[in-house]
Amino acid sequence: MAKIMVVAGGSWQCPIVKTAKEMGHYVICTNLYEDSPAFKYADAGLVANVLDKERNLEIAKEYKPDAVLTEQSDIAVPTVAYVAEKLGLKGIGIEVADRFTNKYKMREFASKAGVPVPEYKLCRTVDEAAIFLNENPLSIIKPIDSQSSRGIHIVRTKDDIERYFEDCVQYSNAENAILIEEFIDGTEFTVDGVMTSSEYVVTAISQKEHYGYNPNVAKKLIFTNQNEAYDYDRLRKENMDMIAAMGLSFGLTHTEYKYRDGKFYLIETAARGGGTKISSDIAKLVSGIDCNRLYLNMITGVSDEIIKGESHACAMLGFFDFKPGRITDITGLDKALLLKGVHDLSLEIKVGDMLEKAQDDRSRCGYYILFAESLQELNERERRLKETVRVVTE
Repeated sequence: MAKIMVVAGGSWQCPIVKTAKEMGHYVICTNLYEDSPAFKYADAGLVANVLDKERNLEIAKEYKPDAVLTEQSDIAVPTVAYVAEKLGLKGIGIEVADRFTNKYKMREFASKAGVPVPEYKLCRTVDEAAIFLNENPLSIIKPIDSQSSRGIHIVRTKDDIERYFEDCVQYSNAENAILIEEFIDGTEFTVDGVMTSSEYVVTAISQKEHYGYNPNVAKKLIFTNQNEAYDYDRLRKENMDMIAAMGLSFGLTHTEYKYRDGKFYLIETAARGGGTKISSDIAKLVSGIDCNRLYLNMITGVSDEIIKGESHACAMLGFFDFKPGRITDITGLDKALLLKGVHDLSLEIKVGDMLEKAQDDRSRCGYYILFAESLQELNERERRLKETVRVVTE
């Protein structure tokens, strides 16, 4: 048994905490809120802002963990690297963590390594962003280092920049600045993978669909091993080369690309697994690799051998999109969980709530995870699910 410190304790950290406990480890979990979901699965849950490196270091010194990690949380990656380095534990290093979380530094490094990236600029004022917009009339502004698509806005005019600048900059933790870049209007993909001491393996690739009213928020991700319209073997190779160039020594990765004019443009990459259970559940469904168990074995020095189990031809991560309004009734959840091919689903709403359109990843009202042996079967299973789960609004 090892002592594992998990920094961040939201819903997406529950799987890694549960797996660690199943493996017999003692788990310390830190997060900002006393009622953090992952706390109930940990041996010790302590309130600490995941951005507060010194407070998390104090906790680590008190509990003396054998390993410190995070999963499915971008903003916790630098804190984990800091604590690990200070205590001499296995980690990816502060510099590499910064490279994977600061979008400006990420762009700078990737472009020098020959990876296609959008045109971009670091801006501290509205006027600086407006100058970039004059040369790139359809652009997008982003916080330097945030997650869940918060503070991201498409801008077409200086008025747009003025309207959204403060909302964007409030989510930048590294400095009081934003990133503006040309908007790549193309098909979006995600690539998840795992780096061991001997190889990098892609565990899941998805093609994204977005809400019609908000092109910055994903509505559906379709996971397959191949794609008739796009060269996934090429995407695997380019992603492997990019991750190697970024200097990641071990661990899970989640990367997003957009395809335009024959090129896969890097949108962002992260030294953690994909959220909404992509790395913990979906990667296992389509690759047979238990990424969380492998990650825990690597960071505790047990083994980094990749073992593949049963897998499926395709999977879907979908997000519900009900009619906005006050919720008067919710039905079908228990019945839907019994449907064939339904791996998991959850609704973050209740009767009486005011349901609104999703403004970022965190404001989506719920998700579902499906698997099948063909796309036709997958789509049919989604249809049955949506007929079963009903949310009535007025």
